[in-house]
Amino acid sequence: MTFTDSIRTCFTKYADFKGCASLSEFWWWVLFTIVTNLLLGVFSDALSMLFSLATLVPGIAVTARRLHDTNRSGWLQLLVLVPIIGWILLIVWCVQDRKEPNRYCADAQEEVSA
Repeated sequence: MTFTDSIRTCFTKYADFKGCASLSEFWWWVLFTIVTNLLLGVFSDALSMLFSLATLVPGIAVTARRLHDTNRSGWLQLLVLVPIIGWILLIVWCVQDRKEPNRYCADAQEEVSA
């Protein structure tokens, strides 16, 4: 999935917590939000804050779909509230490849091509 495809997908599936997100979809989204936040922060803290709020729900949704791709519940992203250990676990899980068989992605091959 290309950069623009992943950003378009994440905004299209704004609050879609079902299904799976590929590695590229997730990491392109992370790169987009970090870089855009940094650039907006240079100009205005208010713009950066508005962008963060606007991308909060799609960020949570794509993380849930990424965890689904590794055959884990999206609720596990609540571990981000546990300092250091929770963050490390979440990053490790998000960099893992797709797990098969997968209870969250009925047709895993279709999710990759979509």
